[in-house]
Amino acid sequence: MQLSAEDIARVCHEANRAIQALLQDPSPSPPWDDAPDWQRESAVAGVLEALNGAGPEELHEAWCEAKRAAGWSYGPVKDPEAMTHPCLVPYAELPEGERLKDRLFMAVVDALRGER
Repeated sequence: MQLSAEDIARVCHEANRAIQALLQDPSPSPPWDDAPDWQRESAVAGVLEALNGAGPEELHEAWCEAKRAAGWSYGPVKDPEAMTHPCLVPYAELPEGERLKDRLFMAVVDALRGER
């Protein structure tokens, strides 16, 4: 069975939600099927970049660029209406929990890439 980038993104998204729950994220992502299009598209884009060799830091920088291009800016809390996000900082400044999510994302992509 060959998995699509969207299939892998779905697993990455749900793994991220599990980490958000463990870290008691006050604004966790909705389940994949309820996630807004921009969130699903972002996950698929991340998977495609990871499949093309991007590492966690590169994925984070690409995510930041896409967020800024869409009008998001740094803010102390994640607020989709205000379009602010506390992770719009250089990778080195991310809290360990956020870097853990990036490493998990990569691990899921690596585990499932053989099925593509």
